[in-house]
Amino acid sequence: MDLTFKIIAIAIYFLAMIGIGLYAFLKTRSGDDYMLGGRSLHPFTAALSAGASDMSGWLLMGFPGALYMSGLVEAWIAIGLTVGAALNWIFVAPRLREYTQVAGDSITVPSFFENRLHDRSRLLRIAAGAVILVFFTFYVSSGMVSGGRFFESSFGGSYLAGMMLVGGVTVLYTLFGGFLGATYTDVVQGLIMFVSLLIVPIMGMFAVGGPAQMFRSVAEVNPDFGSLTGGATFIGVLSALAWGLGYVGQPHIIVRFMAMRSSRDARYGTVVGIGWMILCAVGAIFTALAGLAYFQQNQDAILTDTENGETVFLDLAQILFHPLAAGFLLAAVLAAIMSTISSQLVVTSSALVEDLIGILGGRRERSEKVQLWYGRAGVLVVSIIAMLLALNPSNTILDLVGFAWAGFGAAFGPIVLLSLFWRRLTTAGALAGMVSGAVVAFLWGKTELGTLFGLLPERLYEIVPGFLVCLVLAIVVSLMTPKPSQRVLEEYDRTMAQLARH
Repeated sequence: MDLTFKIIAIAIYFLAMIGIGLYAFLKTRSGDDYMLGGRSLHPFTAALSAGASDMSGWLLMGFPGALYMSGLVEAWIAIGLTVGAALNWIFVAPRLREYTQVAGDSITVPSFFENRLHDRSRLLRIAAGAVILVFFTFYVSSGMVSGGRFFESSFGGSYLAGMMLVGGVTVLYTLFGGFLGATYTDVVQGLIMFVSLLIVPIMGMFAVGGPAQMFRSVAEVNPDFGSLTGGATFIGVLSALAWGLGYVGQPHIIVRFMAMRSSRDARYGTVVGIGWMILCAVGAIFTALAGLAYFQQNQDAILTDTENGETVFLDLAQILFHPLAAGFLLAAVLAAIMSTISSQLVVTSSALVEDLIGILGGRRERSEKVQLWYGRAGVLVVSIIAMLLALNPSNTILDLVGFAWAGFGAAFGPIVLLSLFWRRLTTAGALAGMVSGAVVAFLWGKTELGTLFGLLPERLYEIVPGFLVCLVLAIVVSLMTPKPSQRVLEEYDRTMAQLARH
């Protein structure tokens, strides 16, 4: 009977997501709508969508699990992410929204790079599109693997059936709804995650006798839970904080900035987006606290994942709530997984159709309806490849999640910043920086270079050297090559003037 209630809740959630996708389908009439929503996003929608598509299952499983096992010393990554997201909203969002419209009404990150620098060789756009296509295909696949494993552990079903179900539903509403479908479902999924991370720890506190008793029980299990430095190393803290560097280079996040109604909306979006992140992070911390206290007080209760603690949220939800309510709380984890998959599918499809195939076929020669169906075909192709990769789940696919974040942050982050804040950037500088950042991030993460061949006591997160190499090379090569054309400089000055008026 318990399983029946959970299945009913998950089925209602799936139907709701498909319904939202069909609603977005009715509002999507052109290729630009499909890929960027016609630049009509309300800042509340943009903020929640960016947060939900960013956090994935880490917010409800990985983060509470790490806190459960080690304490607040694991919170440095959340601090880095929150600071990085705040700076991204404050400084990048308004400029990117304004500049992408000035620079040829760009609807993808690669097309913005090309239009911003008036790159006639198309090499910059092709390189950026290829980076997105390769890494996001594996990123999407890893999300489908997570969905399959979630069903396997939560419902006792087969991995393949769970993966196909999660992947199929996500592809369905993304295929028809495009950017708006992914964005609207992200908002609902973000709200589900937010409410779940409030309800579960609150009920957990009541179950263990209130906040005071909860803290006493936690102190018996881990007296150093509240320490941010216990067991920490300088390189470990630096690597955790460096996750925040990656925000400015994540295409599936910054595309939300490009889709807002105007650059003025960034202020509203900052408050909503960062407020959501902080409250969710606090909820994750208290989930870990409540879990520690509950399992300390109830020795007969069993934590499913004793190695990593990543099921603490799922276990508490199923212990403390009626199976129907628990089913909806389990849907929060699916929401986190599916929101990331859908956002990445749209961006990957855009890279394939707009930035790779599109530059060969001549975008202007295609009608809006043809562009729309090209976008849907792109989603379908990427989805099929991602599902085929996910048929045989392996650690190498899942490991690419962390690498992809570092790769995008290192390859795109400095180029986005320089495009928005330095008028002297050249095509050669941007291309040299992008390629070198991606290469350094890859080599640093996959070879002994990560510890400087044993000179460092532990591996430094690859986004740090990759980001720095990209930034330095982009500046140096730009200064060594002829300055941008007068038209490029005039567009930059016009954008800055428009921002000043806002």
